[in-house]
Amino acid sequence: MKNYLITIALCVCSTIGYGQVLLKPIPDKTVILTFDDGVSTHATYVAPLLKKYNFDATFFVCEFPPDFEDKKKYMSWEQIKELNEQGFEVANHTWKHTHVNRMSPEECNKELAYIEDKCESLGIPTTNSFAYPAYDTDDYIIDLLKDRGYIFARVGGSRPYNPEVDHPYLIPSYSTTGTNKERVINAIKEAKDGKIVVLTIHGVPDYAHDWVTTPPELFEEYLKYLSENDYHVLALRDLQEYIKVEYALQNLIPDFSKNLKNSN
Repeated sequence: MKNYLITIALCVCSTIGYGQVLLKPIPDKTVILTFDDGVSTHATYVAPLLKKYNFDATFFVCEFPPDFEDKKKYMSWEQIKELNEQGFEVANHTWKHTHVNRMSPEECNKELAYIEDKCESLGIPTTNSFAYPAYDTDDYIIDLLKDRGYIFARVGGSRPYNPEVDHPYLIPSYSTTGTNKERVINAIKEAKDGKIVVLTIHGVPDYAHDWVTTPPELFEEYLKYLSENDYHVLALRDLQEYIKVEYALQNLIPDFSKNLKNSN
């Protein structure tokens, strides 16, 4: 009976439609760039290249143990502050990249608060976007993020984001990890018919975790493709222009049954 009621609720949720969840229609070719883990090449390579193409982006930062002090691998907080000063969104990826499903709500509160307080101390605006380390989730996170004033949270899933169905705290994304250009370009092309493509990008390259590297030459090919084909390239925070966030948070049901991980 419980599963039956959940199914009914999801069906009702999926028919809410434009005019209730959306402030205005989502343009085709809307892509969100997100960068995880605060790795060094975000400052030294990625940000200058984004400026070259006049693209916005969200950088999800943390103090990744055990090597956060190794500045070949990770950005300094001074570099993170500079990203904000350049106009990019700096957002929360927990203090120590701790998986949400390995923490109690109290521990998660502490991890989120650390990044919030660190940003405030550096004059970085209050973060209201969150990315789940390793895409791991837990039911408690919905109320916790609401209580802390978050607007959006990104997972994996390898599918486009449909803001009329997907809860704002479970925004799916595609990873650019690896050398399969066709896979990434095909993912980008899914940005149509009211759906938004969110890309998760780690280091370009990633000196801390080479298994999630995006090769620099390939990364620029993706940016060239987005530019030459007139894509709207935004930060996650920019979706507030299109989405009635409060309405979506109250009326869209978080569906943890979907595959929220990535399959590269």
